[in-house]
Amino acid sequence: MSFDRTIARLIDHTILKPEALWEEVRAVCDEALRYQFASVCANPFWVPFIAAALRGSPVRVCTVAGFPLGATSTAAKVAETRASLIAGAEEIDMVLNIGALRGGESAVVETDIHAVAEVTHEGGAILKVIIETALLTHEQKILACRLAQSAGADFVKTSTGFSKAGATAEDIALMRATVGPLMGVKASGGIRTLEDLKTMVAAGATRVGASASVRIIEATMGDAAVAR
Repeated sequence: MSFDRTIARLIDHTILKPEALWEEVRAVCDEALRYQFASVCANPFWVPFIAAALRGSPVRVCTVAGFPLGATSTAAKVAETRASLIAGAEEIDMVLNIGALRGGESAVVETDIHAVAEVTHEGGAILKVIIETALLTHEQKILACRLAQSAGADFVKTSTGFSKAGATAEDIALMRATVGPLMGVKASGGIRTLEDLKTMVAAGATRVGASASVRIIEATMGDAAVAR
């Protein structure tokens, strides 16, 4: 039975738990190759291994910077990003400086993102900025998206998956309305079913981060059977 390849290409197949083992990361890479997910997203330590496992495939290598708190220095985020790019990363998901944003230090936040965007783009990669929606007010979410966009990011992303809550359709709709139709919007955190994914896409997401990717894509096989 075939699966929905269009849906598969929306998914960043994710393994960010700190206790991840080699065999688990290897399994995630194998699953990504089987289903042709958009990327495998893992912590920077795993980037060389993942890049080798995915070499020659359309599945991209995604990693994180300043993760999961966003409270490291800009210099540290830039160095982490540069090292990941050298190791084979093609997409960087950075956490913005949440405390600075909440404290009204917009210039600090924008400078932080811009520095990472610059090194990311020099490396031919794309940058997604995690705004951690669960920790922000409505107005702060809008500001975070605007700062990420003006700093040159390619995507805004809801969540790390390590905070109080994950993605909601309301937040995705707000982010899409704020950045307009051309910038990417990634829903991440708590997306466990095909219905969850479809809800996020309907709200405006163009990428979805999930660790339950196989369960989600296998559910499309049932959809295809019903359609026939």
